[in-house]
Amino acid sequence: MATRNDDPYPNTGNASERMWIPDAEHVWKSAEIVRDFHSGDTVLELRLEDGTHHHPLDPSNTRLPPLRNPDILVGENDLTALSYLHEPAVLHNLKVRFVESKIIYTYCGIILVAVNPYKQLPLYGDAIIHAYSGQNMGDMDPHIFAVAEEAYKQMARNHKNQSIIVSGESGAGKTVSARYAMRYFAVVSKSGSKTRVEDKVLASNPVTEAMGNAKTTRNDNSSRFGKYTEISFDRRYRIIGANMRTYLLEKSRVVFQADNERNYHIFYQMCSCAQLREFKNLRLCDADKFRYTCTGGDVTIEGVDDKKDLEETRRTFSMLGLKEDFQSDVFKVLAAILHLGNVEIRDSGKDKSSVSPSDPHVAVVCELLGVSAEALVRWLCHRRIVLVAETVVKPVPRERAVNARDALAKHIYAHLFDCIINRINTALQVPGKPHAFIGVLDIYGFETFDINSFEQFCINYANEKLQQQFNLHVFKLEQEEYMKEDIPWTLIDFYDNQPVIDLIETKMGILDLLNEECLFPQGTDQSWLQKLYTYLDTNPLFEKPRLSNEAFVIQHFADKVEYQCRDFLEKNRDTLYEELQDIMKDSEVIKAHVSLRFIRIYLRIAPGDLRASVGDKFSSSLSLLMETLNATTPHYVRCIKPNEEKLPFEYDSRRVVQQLRACGVLETIRVSAQSYPSRWTYIEFYSRYSILMSHQEADLSDKKQTCKNVLQRLIQDPNQYKFGRTKIFFRAGQVAYLEKLRLDRLRGASVTIQKHVRGWSQRRKYLRMREAAIVLQQYIRGKRTIHDGAVMNRLNHLKALILQKYARAWLARRRFQTMRKCVSKLILAVFILCRGPMCISVPLQNKENCGLVERLTSLASTHSHTVDRLQGVEAQLEKSTRQRASLEARERTVKEGATLVSLEVNPKIFIQLFVSFDLFCFCLLMKQTVQYRILILALDDCTSTSFIASRKVFFWLVQLFSLLTKGILGRIAENNTEIQRHDHEKEVEALKEEIKRMKEERGQVTSDLQEQVVQLTKHVKAIPELRRDLNNLQNQRTNMDRKMKQQCINNNRIHHNLMQILSQAGHNLPTELKPKGVVVNMIPGLPAYILFMCVRYADYLNDEAKLKSLMNATICAVKKSHHKDFELLSFWLSNMYLLLNCLKQYSGEEEFMKHNTPEQKRNCLQNFDLSEHRQILSDLAIHIYHQLITVMEKTLTPAIVPGMLEHESLQGISSMKPTGFRKRSNSIYEDLETHTISSIIQQLSVFHSTMNQHGMELGLIIQVVKQLFFQVGATTLNNIMLRKDMCSCRKGMQIRCNISYLEEWLKEKELQSFSVIDTLRPLSQAAWLLQVNKSTDEDAKEITDKCTELNSVQIVKILNSYTPIDDFEKRVTSSFVRKVQSLLQDRDGSTQLMLDTDYRFQVTFPFCPSSQALELLQVPNSLHLGFLTRI
Repeated sequence: MATRNDDPYPNTGNASERMWIPDAEHVWKSAEIVRDFHSGDTVLELRLEDGTHHHPLDPSNTRLPPLRNPDILVGENDLTALSYLHEPAVLHNLKVRFVESKIIYTYCGIILVAVNPYKQLPLYGDAIIHAYSGQNMGDMDPHIFAVAEEAYKQMARNHKNQSIIVSGESGAGKTVSARYAMRYFAVVSKSGSKTRVEDKVLASNPVTEAMGNAKTTRNDNSSRFGKYTEISFDRRYRIIGANMRTYLLEKSRVVFQADNERNYHIFYQMCSCAQLREFKNLRLCDADKFRYTCTGGDVTIEGVDDKKDLEETRRTFSMLGLKEDFQSDVFKVLAAILHLGNVEIRDSGKDKSSVSPSDPHVAVVCELLGVSAEALVRWLCHRRIVLVAETVVKPVPRERAVNARDALAKHIYAHLFDCIINRINTALQVPGKPHAFIGVLDIYGFETFDINSFEQFCINYANEKLQQQFNLHVFKLEQEEYMKEDIPWTLIDFYDNQPVIDLIETKMGILDLLNEECLFPQGTDQSWLQKLYTYLDTNPLFEKPRLSNEAFVIQHFADKVEYQCRDFLEKNRDTLYEELQDIMKDSEVIKAHVSLRFIRIYLRIAPGDLRASVGDKFSSSLSLLMETLNATTPHYVRCIKPNEEKLPFEYDSRRVVQQLRACGVLETIRVSAQSYPSRWTYIEFYSRYSILMSHQEADLSDKKQTCKNVLQRLIQDPNQYKFGRTKIFFRAGQVAYLEKLRLDRLRGASVTIQKHVRGWSQRRKYLRMREAAIVLQQYIRGKRTIHDGAVMNRLNHLKALILQKYARAWLARRRFQTMRKCVSKLILAVFILCRGPMCISVPLQNKENCGLVERLTSLASTHSHTVDRLQGVEAQLEKSTRQRASLEARERTVKEGATLVSLEVNPKIFIQLFVSFDLFCFCLLMKQTVQYRILILALDDCTSTSFIASRKVFFWLVQLFSLLTKGILGRIAENNTEIQRHDHEKEVEALKEEIKRMKEERGQVTSDLQEQVVQLTKHVKAIPELRRDLNNLQNQRTNMDRKMKQQCINNNRIHHNLMQILSQAGHNLPTELKPKGVVVNMIPGLPAYILFMCVRYADYLNDEAKLKSLMNATICAVKKSHHKDFELLSFWLSNMYLLLNCLKQYSGEEEFMKHNTPEQKRNCLQNFDLSEHRQILSDLAIHIYHQLITVMEKTLTPAIVPGMLEHESLQGISSMKPTGFRKRSNSIYEDLETHTISSIIQQLSVFHSTMNQHGMELGLIIQVVKQLFFQVGATTLNNIMLRKDMCSCRKGMQIRCNISYLEEWLKEKELQSFSVIDTLRPLSQAAWLLQVNKSTDEDAKEITDKCTELNSVQIVKILNSYTPIDDFEKRVTSSFVRKVQSLLQDRDGSTQLMLDTDYRFQVTFPFCPSSQALELLQVPNSLHLGFLTRI
């Protein structure tokens, strides 16, 4: 055999590389290289989590520490998917899965590694069994059910026997794993017989565990024997029986237990039920009162109810067919063993011993076993020696008597155990030869304790044999894999433990020397040990301890083990005195049931016969077991104990790595790593590394050739990979290198995307800022423009005011100059008038008069402005006129009283007169009538003669002012007249319109009256015709009565013929109405209408017998239809539903007749109440509905998981990762037979169109679609729960995309408003949970708030199973999962992991009346229903 000396994991020592370095506490610790390592360096500078570390190197070993795998490969389902396959990688991967993801099962090539969680997990229900049934190994998450399914499938496919080898040290969970494997076979391969053989097979477990399991320091339910159970199958691969073989029961436990350990469970179960009536005669008491059950201390186990366990044991005894009398005798023997242990043996001196005849326990033992008390007491303390001439009875010392008592107890228990196993085998015996079998081996793993004795030696010997078989099988599979892929086979160096086996079992080996020493009566353990030292000293696998002369060391495949030679000979001899055997042979209990076959004592075996020793018997049975295993296809389950304290999900790396080395897992890893450990299918490689392909390479249609081209370009050394027929084989580390290239490409692409996104974002931000700046500029400029405009307006206003000022000044100056001239003349005239001849001497007052003239001129100017304002005082003009008349009257009065006396007019008083005149005009303009009146009164009060002339002038001016304003009042009056004229014209127009409308209404009323008159005239003319028709109808009635009488005469003859036709229709009609007919498809529900019309005619004839015959024939014919034909089931479901509605609609009951037409009411049944038949039809319709759902689900289920989960509907988003040795079936990667979401939608469309074609009611279609959508959602969600590779963000995106396609289908079929999509809410929330962030407390709160359709177990399972696809994604931390768990702990609801895919929504058949007129139906000739006749 060639040996490869090159390092499978070359470490270049480059900086930033991550590696594993040895650690005393954690076995291996992760580190990163800080500085490049060069040849000749003695120290490797590393960075640990707690800082830097200088790792010294051994100058004699040039190998650097092993490299770490990329994080993306950590946590894989199969350890062989790791790029670097070595001990630290295996240990770390198991820790990540067990501690962080709470996953207990992991594949390692052909091995299933099961880590004991020390906690009940929801992983073993029937729903999970059905989920794994029929699946390929590797399709689902690792599980004991997956191994069992693989064994079952290979047995059926290859017609070869299988075996499942479950091994591990005590407390690792071997018994539970074997029990679950057997339960899987019992569930998936139902026998179908009334004997329920699979239940009996499962029932054997409680019995064997009660008799063969005990509490140890490592396990509360440790199997203290090896068990190989063959489960037999018939040609249809259903369980028909089983057979059990046991190995090396630990008999010493019956009489002795170490501290904190217990005896076998059955003893404590019996003691806990000592008060039962049927146990009264056993004289039992508490377990701590018996020597054989209290040696280890505590007699109870926390969480274990011994009373309840005894009930289960007795129940399984009965299920196995073991009768009450047999059970009673078994309990008697067990009780006798307990009492035998309490028999007190006293030291009588001089190497003598004795037992008191009055010892109560002796009496109980003899009573229970039916033996002589005297003989038992005598031969416990004596021994018979047969000499040549005589027979001598010799007393024995107390120590040997106690040993004899204990040996008797051990032998009785051992043979009782064998007897029960034989009885179980008899109950499970196969009548004939089985077609095939699956063997489940539950055997102790490699053990090493502080003190190792004969039992550990035998156990480790058995594990050496099993390891050899395992190595050969792995080597064989490896060779077959290479040959199948056409890869050149290179011999691989693997550990061969044949030298250790030879050391134990060959001539002059350990067992041979032990058997030889047992032949000598004076042989001792020490003398045997000296022989070992003498004969085996040169063997490299055998060592002598340096500090002990009572032990020896063997280098096993797993570890060195030191064995203490004490009691080796005694345990190998298994001595029992012949006299005690003879006493037991006389026992009535033993003769009747137990039939113990005691062998001769070992001291009297012939020298040449060595096969009677325990070692020889064990070696023989082990050889037989290996022959059986070699004739089967083995499957391996290695159980691992994670810690010594039995704490849930606590991981002790030192204990785990010790077991990994011992159970062969690391050897498997080492063998795989020798050549090409990483293996990818071409499709996997193409999907994963298509990002590394160039455009030219990706455009090639041959994906296999594309993979070759890419790999040859990326990896220059062709020795680092090999191309097989279906797979690519990689050397260690090459996948990690490809992952690095892929990550670099993704990182570069990410940088490019980020660059463009950031550029786009910055451009977008710039454009938004630019638009904002422009808007601000617009507003600022607008504001400035508005401000400037306002300023300009103010300036323009000021300019206008200035212009107006100067213009008005100019105009005023012109008016002033004009008025000045006029006023001057007027003043002069007035002055002359007032002064008369006395004012001739004007020059005397020129100076004063000039000032007055100027003053008068100013007042005139003001008066001119006042005249301009007169336009606004139109309302006061009329009043001013009246005042003028009053003033004229006063003036005339004044004139009449005036004298001709000359007046002395003072110029100042004259000026005041004009001031008063100006004030009066202003009051008129401002409409201040009050001041005007005050002014008039002031003038009236002036009685002095100096003011009389002034008053005259004032009133004269008022008259002048009135003349000026008279023209304005005329214009106002004209305007008012014009407005009144327009209002009058409008009123005239409105009156004309009203008159016109009333004329039209009068014409309409007139025409209606004329039409009514015409109609009345016609009716009057038709009265004679109606009278003639009435007479004709009376004549026809008379003729009809005469014909009816004739019909009654012939009724009996016609009735007989019609009944024959009706009977024929009842038997033939349902079978003739096939759903394939064109007319049936065009007239939905025609068969139901035809059947109902036959029922209606039977009701018309009032023949109950024929009616029942028709209904029964219809129901029977429908029941006999093909139950696996979807179209036929859909056809009859639709028609049975319609027939049920017809029976309701025409039943005559008011609640069903609300929508009936008068003709339908006349067609109602008259004579019979068919409510019972309606109930039968309803039950039949429900039965058909469930059959239809079953057929549809069976058709749809194969496409659900591939279409909803595995198919990648979103192009460019791949979630595929390497799967290791346990590859999925090739069908998944074949393009032709791959199911997609389109396959599901297409199948749903077929279902929907067929149901519509058969006229199925919309409500019923909705119920069917709802059930199918629930099946899709439940099946998909269950697979997510059991497939860690499906728990990724990208897969969540794929699932939500597929759900959207289903929603679109519902909208297309107009079913979106019936809450059908709600059945997919759990799946939708699971997909959302895969995509959402899972890091902060806010994320945890959001998850608990939104995932209302998922229970806490499902949410935690998804979080623990979440698997990043790339290094850019983050794993879910354990602290986050605990946070979510704390938020969910108060949530009520189910705690099941899986949804029940067999759940059915309650089906209802709502009443839907039909509008079809029965009398208009025609029976098509294409249906070949010629026996039907229309009545």
